[in-house]
Amino acid sequence: MAGTVEQKLAAEGIVLHEPTSPVANYVGFVRTGNLLIVSGQVCVNAEGKLIAKGKLGAGVTIEQGAAAARGCAINLLAQVKAALGDLDKVTRVVRLGGFVNSAPDFTEGPKVLNGASDLMVAAFGDKGRHARSTVGVAALPGDAAVEVEAIFEVA
Repeated sequence: MAGTVEQKLAAEGIVLHEPTSPVANYVGFVRTGNLLIVSGQVCVNAEGKLIAKGKLGAGVTIEQGAAAARGCAINLLAQVKAALGDLDKVTRVVRLGGFVNSAPDFTEGPKVLNGASDLMVAAFGDKGRHARSTVGVAALPGDAAVEVEAIFEVA
């Protein structure tokens, strides 16, 4: 039986898939004490296809970027489930760090990252409210539009 958080996700039409494997010399997550640090997740769907490819402000819209950030958040939660077995063990979403593949004059990165932040609040309620930073970058792996990393407090 799925826990409360997974039931909320299912109500949003989200079913968590197996997390993707790291593409270099790192692991998908590390737990230390009551913190779970999840490596950056690019915006791929369950089939491994990019949700949005290219630069925000140069072909990728804010709406497409927000959908990509939401996809990153789903991938983060898939890693959390792999780490903990149950998303209900998350006691707090502490921080999200977002990287937006941006044209040099694109300044709307925070609007893009709302796609990830909104999903965390939908899934965890007030425990999903978090600190956050958003950084515009020149490129991301595979020309992904967005990548998001996270820190969770866990039981």
